[in-house]
Amino acid sequence: MTNTQEIIIAGFGGQGVLSMGQLLVYAAMIEGKEVSWMPSYGPEMRGGTANCMVIISEARISSPILSKFDSAIVLNQPSMDKFLGKVHPGGLVIYERSTIINPPARTDIEVLGLPAIEEAHRLTSKQVANVVLLGAFLERRPVVKPENVIIALRKVLPPHRQHLLPINEQALVRGRELAIEALAESVVR
Repeated sequence: MTNTQEIIIAGFGGQGVLSMGQLLVYAAMIEGKEVSWMPSYGPEMRGGTANCMVIISEARISSPILSKFDSAIVLNQPSMDKFLGKVHPGGLVIYERSTIINPPARTDIEVLGLPAIEEAHRLTSKQVANVVLLGAFLERRPVVKPENVIIALRKVLPPHRQHLLPINEQALVRGRELAIEALAESVVR
């Protein structure tokens, strides 16, 4: 990993796009890294489009505004259409398979389509699909330690949601496993 990772996380409001970015940033802060989190969402929030730009760096960050990205985590087709072309060659795109009609055809980036929503249902909580994707991202781009994501979750989850910590931990682990399995499948092909 270079000492800076510039990430776009995008989808519909209500899919946990902004909270996924916050978790990354809080975990990076725990590790003493420089961070930036810049959300963008429509006035309707839930159901409208939402995204956040996240920068994690060992060095000072000069600007939170990005036009190109090292990685993209995408949860819907409109976001894929908007941000796919803005990922640097050699970058990474992770996406939720069930919500993308036209998967990326670029060959100059790493592409990982995962069944995060399906896995979240298996874990009995559809709200953790974003954490499944986050786990997969951290497997491919270890910008922060997964254990610091869990520490961040403990700090940001309100008291009435603390009971969801174990399922979020499982989702993070399952995402990492899915990324490993997907990589192994691509090597076999």
